[in-house]
Amino acid sequence: MDVSKNKTLIESGKAVLGIEFGSTRIKAVLIDEENKPIASGSHEWENQLVNGIWTYSLDAIWTGLQDCYSDLVADVKKKYDAEIESLAAIGFSAMMHGYMAFNKDDELLVPFRTWRNTITGEASEKLFHEFNYNIPQRWSIAHLYQAILNGEEHVKDVAFFTTLAGYIHWQLTGRKVIGVGDAAGMFPIDNETRDFNASMIAKFNELVAPQGFGWKLEDLLPKVLLAGDDAGKLTEEGAKKLDVSGKLKAGIPLCPPEGDAGTGMAATNAVAVRTGNVSAGTSIFAMIVLEKDLSKPYPEIDMVTTPSGDLVAMVHCNNCTSDLNAWVNLFREFSEAFGVDVDMNKLFGTLYNKALEGDKDCGGLLAYNYFSGEHITGFEAGRPLFARTPDSRFNLANFMRVHLYTSLGALKTGMNILQKGEDVKIDRLMGHGGLFKTKGVGQSIMAAAMNSPVSVMETAGEGGAWGIALLASYMVHKKDGETLDTFLNEKVFAGEAGSEMSPDPADVEGFEEFFRRYTAGLPIERAAVDSLN
Repeated sequence: MDVSKNKTLIESGKAVLGIEFGSTRIKAVLIDEENKPIASGSHEWENQLVNGIWTYSLDAIWTGLQDCYSDLVADVKKKYDAEIESLAAIGFSAMMHGYMAFNKDDELLVPFRTWRNTITGEASEKLFHEFNYNIPQRWSIAHLYQAILNGEEHVKDVAFFTTLAGYIHWQLTGRKVIGVGDAAGMFPIDNETRDFNASMIAKFNELVAPQGFGWKLEDLLPKVLLAGDDAGKLTEEGAKKLDVSGKLKAGIPLCPPEGDAGTGMAATNAVAVRTGNVSAGTSIFAMIVLEKDLSKPYPEIDMVTTPSGDLVAMVHCNNCTSDLNAWVNLFREFSEAFGVDVDMNKLFGTLYNKALEGDKDCGGLLAYNYFSGEHITGFEAGRPLFARTPDSRFNLANFMRVHLYTSLGALKTGMNILQKGEDVKIDRLMGHGGLFKTKGVGQSIMAAAMNSPVSVMETAGEGGAWGIALLASYMVHKKDGETLDTFLNEKVFAGEAGSEMSPDPADVEGFEEFFRRYTAGLPIERAAVDSLN
């Protein structure tokens, strides 16, 4: 780290800032002119269940943002003895979807309804049939329509609705805009115009016309922008909202606000056609950039876009490593009961590597990691369970292997639709998240499950805050006609492909055998959900 060089860069206002609002942490990353992180800050936060709605208060949003930025400022002071007064660009991103609705006086009408809420089932189903297009419960339009179906009083007063990233950006710049990737989680995007689908907007207006609202849907939505577009500048009021010390100057350009899916694509260099990324942690999702549209809509597949507006198929599953982590914690308790204190990183590494010694098909063992419901396999609630027959090969290696396998079970169900049902081709799949921390283990099992090469980059751990910083950097540093894909390849990753692992044919066959058992055993999970209250 060149302290003197970075100090000069920061003091001359040439650094770029990215801030992302995740589910449990707000993170800020400052990058240099070579797009490398040079400082960071964070703030821990949690959603609240208020009157049956998962939400974050406006106070929590602003307190969290200001604390995160202050933490970044402190990191810059500590590392470089420098103050941030200006920046080359800023970008904001956040967890996608949800519903923030405002009246004509810019007042929030109901508490922010986050992506985590599963209260829009009726709206989701009706809009699927109306549009012949999958509208997941998380999407903003599903929340608006469900409020209409519920007869909620506030709907007649809605003048604008947006996502969390769109809200932050609006408050700091005065502009009601949104990046196309985030927009794709609000309402369907037209592949040709790379804007909200006009024919579906017309259908929605016709659908709600009998209610006699004084608005049209197109007047309520933010303006859609693509990566690289000018999205406004930090206002005087916005600068004070971000930096309570008052040192940050107004006039800094901002890139279009994006969702966490888009920033994940940028952070893993997975924005080109036939590339994809898998984010595997508490939940798991795969994003595959398509060559062409799918032949029909599927309730298991979300259709979104890259930050540049290219079509993406998203397989989103609620459950991944929670049950696996719970079993590892049980082994920690076992060790401690014998008076042995274990390092958790070493414990995870040891148990994950033990899985590689197991039978390719897990020795006939079966597990479901459903802490919560899983829409892809048809479950409204979940019950983690482990099952075996008397002649299953029950040992530690197979036990760990089956819990790694099952963390990808629901994802495999959705990916089969793409790979086997729609013949979607994937040249490169990037993995990031907790599942990949133990070198080579999660990666090899993911390669077997997807029957595709999987790469993991060191930089993937920087996450979405780095991803949105890259999008802000692209806006101010791109050459005329330079695509986001080219910018990432040449200016950020410069040929770095990460550590690639190809699928082992025996592992692929073993995972397929497990998956047949997994699919056949779903009635066991159904019985558990119905019986364990």
